[in-house]
Amino acid sequence: MAPIPGKREKRIIGTSLKMYFDLPSTLTYIDSIATLAPAAEKANLDFFVIPDFISVLPSKEKLSSTNVILGAQDCYHEDKGAFTGEVSPLTLSQAGVKIVEIGHAERRKLFGETDKDVAAKAAAIVRNGMVPLVCIGEKNKSNIASQAVGIAVSECKPQIDAAFSSVPNDADVVFAYEPVWAIGASEPASADHVVAVVENLRALVADRPGRVRFLYGGSAKPGIWKALAPALDGMFLGRFAHDFKNVESIIREMSEP
Repeated sequence: MAPIPGKREKRIIGTSLKMYFDLPSTLTYIDSIATLAPAAEKANLDFFVIPDFISVLPSKEKLSSTNVILGAQDCYHEDKGAFTGEVSPLTLSQAGVKIVEIGHAERRKLFGETDKDVAAKAAAIVRNGMVPLVCIGEKNKSNIASQAVGIAVSECKPQIDAAFSSVPNDADVVFAYEPVWAIGASEPASADHVVAVVENLRALVADRPGRVRFLYGGSAKPGIWKALAPALDGMFLGRFAHDFKNVESIIREMSEP
């Protein structure tokens, strides 16, 4: 296994481009992201970007002289075989990918992905020397704060347990906490809710020897990091990162003591 460099408490920031950009605009975006690498390095941040599969190799070339970590949006749980249309984790590793996003709410909803599927993919990712970025989150929002936290923790725990069930105890794992109801919303979940949920989730993994980091996703944008910092290790950015100036702003926020 080749974990992302850094101490357990090292902060991390990154973005997944989903399928929003075509090839030329993706590569133009990667050029912009590359210019932010020095700022992220100065702030001691692990900094990743996850393009679509077609863009992985040209993105690797563009990022080769930077410390930006290259990611992939999914993979299959087998390295080789008669699995038409799937993407091999072995091939991704050979292509320079270091972190792989799995279990996103969209994949669960649109493609029927289950916790069992995520667990199998996590094992394949670790087996090939990469880090699983596991998306977790509750589906429904409760208007009663005390109930909302309990619901979130109860829904996220099986997702965490499933990922851990298939990887070694010392494996490096990143969880992106994304309340499903906040994905694509105009505003993120409240800082109080996110902090309370993640503090509870941290307690569940406190005794695990491997590094575990929690990011916040779900309409993550500039201006919210300071309130999340007590509980979170970083930010997983979506559409707000399409303007790379927003990424620059969040890196600056995360560089503050």
